[in-house]
Amino acid sequence: MTSDPLSPTEFASAVTAITSAFGDPTRREIYLFAHSSGSGVTASEVAERFELHPNVARHHLEKLAAGGYVEFTTTRPAGSAGRPSKRYRVAAKGVQLEIPVRNDEVIIRLLGRALGELGRDRAEALAEEVGIAYGMELAAAMGDATVAPKSVRTALHAVADALSAHGFAAHATREGDSMAIVAEHCPFGETAVENPVMCAIDRGMVKGMLANLYGETLVGVRSSRPRGDDVCVTSVDSIETIDSVA
Repeated sequence: MTSDPLSPTEFASAVTAITSAFGDPTRREIYLFAHSSGSGVTASEVAERFELHPNVARHHLEKLAAGGYVEFTTTRPAGSAGRPSKRYRVAAKGVQLEIPVRNDEVIIRLLGRALGELGRDRAEALAEEVGIAYGMELAAAMGDATVAPKSVRTALHAVADALSAHGFAAHATREGDSMAIVAEHCPFGETAVENPVMCAIDRGMVKGMLANLYGETLVGVRSSRPRGDDVCVTSVDSIETIDSVA
């Protein structure tokens, strides 16, 4: 069974969700550049296009290759004994990208309606409880949950990566005196706008993952799309100290 092609907007959202897991927006643009090139791109071409040092461009391309998003071929210039060059192409270009939980739209709508029937306070509490439990399971699946990261910064980047894998296109950042996770895409779509209590699910996921990966934290919502903001921002304060995000 083949899925319907994504619209340009849906494709861009899917790319953001995938490549944000690497924690660098430049890599997203490099991926799109490679996708638009039928013959692939080289590190030199990427460096020139984005005004990067060739080694930095090569690093981004190797990260994309390691994640399976691009593949490369190695060629040596004819009649030259110089260093072989790599040309990177988007892997399986004909494969359609899908936004996580995209095919569960009916279930998501049902969940939103059910939460709405419970009343705001109970629905929000329930949604957060489910998110926390799921977040703790995700953190446990990352490895030995008893070996916590040394800093809240490290834990927050791991949380952002996990959220991106679930379609949130998230990255960790510094927001004033606290740290935050910025989500540029919501896999719940319009259902979250119609039923804002669903935002408690991803807030709970952040709480649950951090509890396993780091320890006790204070998590709150600074902005959200259902409120009319451009992105969803979840603020995070550790109980003891706040480390800066690199």
